[in-house]
Amino acid sequence: MRNVFPAVIYLAATTAACEVTSAAASSLTLGPLLRQLTYSRPPSSILLRPSTAISITSALAAKCARVIGLSVSDTLELFFHSAGAALPEQFFAVWSLVRTKALAPVLMVLVAACLFMSVMLMVEVTSMATVSLAVKLLRCRPEKRYKWEPIKADEETGSLAYPMVLVQIPMYNEKEVYKLSIGAVCALTWPQDRIIIQVLDDSTDPAIKDLVALECKIWASKGANITYEVRDNRKGYKAGALKKGMEYTYVQQCEFVAIFDADFRPGSDFLMRTIPYLVSNSHIALVQARWEFVNYSECLMTRIQRISLDYHFKVEQEAGSSTFAFFGFNAYMWQKRFLNLLLLIIGTAGVWRIPAIEEAGGWKDRTTVEDMDLAVRAGLKGWKFLYVGDIKVKSELPCTFKAYRHQQHRWTCGAANLFRKVALDILIAKNVSIWKKFHVLYSFFFVRKIITHIVTFLFYSVVVPASVLVPEVKIPLWGVMYIPTSITLLNALRNPRFIHIMPFWVLFENVMSLHRIKATLIGLLETGNVNEWVVTEKLGEAPKANPENSKPEATSTKFRDRINFTELGFAVYLLFCASYDVVYGNNYYYIYLYLQAFAFIAIGFGYAGASGSKS
Repeated sequence: MRNVFPAVIYLAATTAACEVTSAAASSLTLGPLLRQLTYSRPPSSILLRPSTAISITSALAAKCARVIGLSVSDTLELFFHSAGAALPEQFFAVWSLVRTKALAPVLMVLVAACLFMSVMLMVEVTSMATVSLAVKLLRCRPEKRYKWEPIKADEETGSLAYPMVLVQIPMYNEKEVYKLSIGAVCALTWPQDRIIIQVLDDSTDPAIKDLVALECKIWASKGANITYEVRDNRKGYKAGALKKGMEYTYVQQCEFVAIFDADFRPGSDFLMRTIPYLVSNSHIALVQARWEFVNYSECLMTRIQRISLDYHFKVEQEAGSSTFAFFGFNAYMWQKRFLNLLLLIIGTAGVWRIPAIEEAGGWKDRTTVEDMDLAVRAGLKGWKFLYVGDIKVKSELPCTFKAYRHQQHRWTCGAANLFRKVALDILIAKNVSIWKKFHVLYSFFFVRKIITHIVTFLFYSVVVPASVLVPEVKIPLWGVMYIPTSITLLNALRNPRFIHIMPFWVLFENVMSLHRIKATLIGLLETGNVNEWVVTEKLGEAPKANPENSKPEATSTKFRDRINFTELGFAVYLLFCASYDVVYGNNYYYIYLYLQAFAFIAIGFGYAGASGSKS
C-alpha cells in the first residue's frame, strides 16, 4: 500500500508537466495548469481502497501517454512545417509532379510484384506447415517407411559385419574446437578396424596445425585409426579439401563417408543409428541428422538463429522427407503422385554412400554451397535421401553478428549462384519428371532461395515505408498485415518455447534481409565476392572456461569497428518515413516502422550477438 501513493503522485506530476508542455506548444494559458499542479493532490480514498488506486493510476498513465503522444505528434508536425517553410515553393510543385507522374507508377508496380511474391511465399509456407503438422499428429517415423535393422557381429564374421566407414573432419584454423570435434569422432561406437578418421586440415597458422597434428597423434596412440592430411593450397576451400580427401588410396576400401564440420560433435551411437538405413536400403544416398545447438542461450541472436534453424528442420525437412519430396539432401516420390518439393539440408552431420558421390561427379568447388551442389546432382541421378530428426548432432551457432553475417552471405549467395549454374542442367535432365523439374526450380531455388530474400527486404523495408511518402499508393491490409502475421504464427507453432521472442525474430530477420538480398543478387549476377569464403568464427568452450574473455574491449577503435553504416542509413530512412506517417499518414505503419528502425539502429551500432569476439 505504501508503494501506491508515491506512484500516483509521480504520475500526477508527470501528467501535469506533460499538459503544461503541450499547452505551451499550443499557446494555451499556463495559469490554470500551474495552479492545478500546485494545489492538486490524490484523494484520500486511495489510501483505503487499492482497487480505486489502481484505477486512478491506470487512468493517469493513459492520460500521460496520450499527452506525450500528442506532444510528440505536435513536435514532429512543427519540424516538418519548419522544414517545409525553409524550402522554396517551387520545390513542392516539382515534388508533387515527380511523385504522381514518376514515383507513384513505379511504386504501384513494386507493390503488385511484392504482393504476388508474398502470396507465393504464403502458399509454400502453408503447405510445408500443413504436412509437418500432419506428420507430427500421425507420428510418421522413418523406421515405419524404411527398413532398419541393427548391425550385429557373430562368431564367423566378427567385425566384418560392419561396413568400412570413412569419417572426414574438414578444418581451417579451428583452435577453439579442434579437440572437441576430434574427441567426439574418436569416441564413436564402431569397430576400430572398420573406421578411418580423416582430419583434413587447411590451417594457415603453423601453431594451430601443430596442435591439430599433436591431437591426432594422441588419439592414434590410444588406438584410434586416425590420419592427419594437409594440402599445399586452399583451392576450392571446404569442397577442395573433401575432394582431396577422397583421392587417397585407403579410401577405396570404404563404403560410406560421414562428414562433420569442425564444430560438430556427434553422439557415440551416431554410426550405429544411421548406417543401418544405408545398408538396408540400397537406393538411399545419404542419411542426414538434425542439428542441436550447444550455445543457443548465449545471447538473443543465437536464440533467433535457433528459431530459424528449428523451423528448417522441424518443418521444411520433416515435411519434405515425409512426403517423399525431392530437395537438397532429401529426394523421394510418394506413389508417384505427390508433388515434389525442394528444400535444403546443410551438408554436414550426415552419412553419404560413396558410390553415390562418385556417380554424381564428386565434390565440386564452383559454389560456396558444395553440399547442395552435390545433392542436386545426385538427386538428378535418381538417388534418394533420408532425414532422421531423432538423431541429433551437437553444433555451435555463430554468436557474433560479423560471423553470422559472413555465414549467411555464403549460404545465400552460394544457393543463388548454384541456381544460375544448374537451372539448365535440371531442365534438360532426362531421368527426371517434369513435375520434379518444376518443383526443384520453382519451390526450392526460386521461392525459397530467391523470392524469400527479395520480398522480405524490398517489401517491408523499402516499399511499405516509401508508400507513406506517396499517398497515391495504397497497400491492401491483407498484404501488409495478414500474410506476414500468418507466416510468423506458422513459424511459432513449431517453436512454442520461443514464442515470446518472435517479435525480435521478425525484426532481426528483416534487418538480415538487407544482407541476404545483396548476397542473392551477387550470386545471380555472379559478380563481386560471389565465391568469398570466410570461415565462421567459433568459440568452443572458451567463454565457459574463461568468462573474462567474453568482456568487450573498451577501446574507441573497437567501437568504431562495430558500427555498420548501411544499417544506420536505413534506420534514418525508416525513422523519417515513420515520423512522416505520424504527422500526415492515415494508417498505423509508423508503429512497425519505428520498431524496425530501432532494430536497424541497434545492429548498426553493433548491439547484436555476444559481446565477446575475437574479431
